[in-house]
Amino acid sequence: MDLGIRGKRALVTAASKGLGRGCAEALAAAGVDLVINARGTEALEATAAAIRAAHGVTVTTVAGDITDVGARAAVLAAAGAVDILVTNAGGPPPGMWSDWSREDFLRALDANMLTPIALMQWALPGMIAKRWGRVVNITSQSVKAPIPQLGLSNAARAGLTGFVAGTARQVAPEGVTINNLLPGIHATDRAVSLDAGVSKAKGISMEAAAAERMATIPARRYGTAAEFGATCAFLCSQHAGFIVGQNILLDGGAMNATL
Repeated sequence: MDLGIRGKRALVTAASKGLGRGCAEALAAAGVDLVINARGTEALEATAAAIRAAHGVTVTTVAGDITDVGARAAVLAAAGAVDILVTNAGGPPPGMWSDWSREDFLRALDANMLTPIALMQWALPGMIAKRWGRVVNITSQSVKAPIPQLGLSNAARAGLTGFVAGTARQVAPEGVTINNLLPGIHATDRAVSLDAGVSKAKGISMEAAAAERMATIPARRYGTAAEFGATCAFLCSQHAGFIVGQNILLDGGAMNATL
């Protein structure tokens, strides 16, 4: 399918690995020029080189932590006006409700709520002026099914979801859509980390830990960054203009719910 976005310009944050990279690669395959950001320069440059070689699009890199105000300013200065924005950032650490201080909550809110909001506030005026734009926020399945030990993430991402719910409907008349993608477990570094924790705690192999987790997913496997990216690219396409303010689960059916 031709997504109708060849020649558009996108900013994808935390794009050197995992789901962010999957989104960047899928957009590049559709002919979108990219500005990509991540904290690690080496991985970021390797990703950019691979995307350029595979798809022949322009890829601009800006290393830095997108949650840092100074680094974010550098990213936005390099990006200029964009047609597509994909926001992504790592989640806060797990823990117990009794462990978290006000400062912990502020860090979580800054990274997983206020940073994507700042990026949207920066990008939306230009999109509205052109009467076309696409925003996709990578959040978490915990928005629909809270994960007890991830209370910091639950809180911050729920706040972002509330902001998007109202804002998406304010900008939709201008030809701009905002939607959220809610990943379950995908075959990324995050899954490796989770499986390593189970392996250590239970004294089992990594393979056994992964198999145990996969057994809880109706699809009986982890998702891939490529299929996640393909969904992201479709939401950014000309064909998705009637999808507004939605929270789309990509979890292999792990969340057991009718609606």
